[in-house]
Amino acid sequence: MIYDFDHWRAQYILEALKTLEDKWVDIIKSTDDEDIQSEYSNDLMQLHILQEGFERRAVEAFGPGVANFSREPLTVALTKP
Repeated sequence: MIYDFDHWRAQYILEALKTLEDKWVDIIKSTDDEDIQSEYSNDLMQLHILQEGFERRAVEAFGPGVANFSREPLTVALTKP
């Protein structure tokens, strides 16, 4: 399947993938159930493969700003080291 994304759609997808990653990491850390940990860990590895490939292509197409999900005003973000 081929789909052309514009900058904001690519950014929303990247942010959603990061949010899902954070959620799954929290689930893995918060349970003692080894089956759940194993399932989410396997899913997390697959998510990383998807996330890395999509982010690489999005950065190539739109520049590194596509992977910035900050809600800070631009002036604040530009003054940080």
